[in-house]
Amino acid sequence: MSSTGNESTAVSSNAAATGAGAPRRVLLAKTALDGHWRGISVVARALRDGGFQVILGGMSTGTEIVRAAIDEDVDLVGLNVGGHVEVAERIIGELRAARADLPIFAGGIIAPWAAKRLKALGVEVFPPGSQLDDIVGCAKRLTGAA
Repeated sequence: MSSTGNESTAVSSNAAATGAGAPRRVLLAKTALDGHWRGISVVARALRDGGFQVILGGMSTGTEIVRAAIDEDVDLVGLNVGGHVEVAERIIGELRAARADLPIFAGGIIAPWAAKRLKALGVEVFPPGSQLDDIVGCAKRLTGAA
């Protein structure tokens, strides 16, 4: 499950996460061109196994992430920060301007000072070493699927 472009790749779910029967939709996107795919791929699989439909956006600009969030009508956005908190903050601002009610979580290389900044923006933060069960549980809580 590797992607090198800005195309979206849907990772389907075989479990329903809503009362209506449709799985909640999560957009995962990388905000940095660091080339590391293992973390986001593992999180995508855990979310899929947790009953979510995952749209893997690949390495994307803020504009592309916002457009995908709107076009795909997602319930949650997950950003792989890759150590670039300023880029993530800008993207979060763009997402909030487009869909203020859209919950966001962030993962990847996130320094403690950067985690504080993201949390102040209302973003759930999962630095390296975070447990997949915690990420899936957070996604369920944020989307009302819990």
